[in-house]
Amino acid sequence: MDHVEQISVFLENKAGRLAEVTRILAGANIDIRALSLADTSDFGILRLIVNDCNKAKEELKKAGFTVAATDVVAVEVSDQSGGLHHILRILQKANLNVEYMYAFGRQSSANAVIIFRLDNLDEALRILKDNNLTIIEAEKLFAI
Repeated sequence: MDHVEQISVFLENKAGRLAEVTRILAGANIDIRALSLADTSDFGILRLIVNDCNKAKEELKKAGFTVAATDVVAVEVSDQSGGLHHILRILQKANLNVEYMYAFGRQSSANAVIIFRLDNLDEALRILKDNNLTIIEAEKLFAI
């Protein structure tokens, strides 16, 4: 499986809601590997890569949160000037739209990992592979 499952949690934009999510996940022994938080004045969307998506969704739904799952792709990026541009140029030439992306931190590596949500995941995976880019599978992402 080349894609990674991400969960999105919809949060009211008020004090303590984010801490409530992390409390629930910690209590269920769920590890957060990567995250992104985007907000408006009324609500936020917390996007998470976790070690057990099904358990995380179940625990958060039990607590009353609205949760959705989305497939994303994790791509290894050269950690140097122009590394991200190289990937974005490939996607642009293939007329693939990046809906959003966020970085995944790594220690002691010449490469970084970027999580991409793309409008056509299957086509994006094919294009990225055809251009010899490294796709990080979910199991390997948690081993990093």
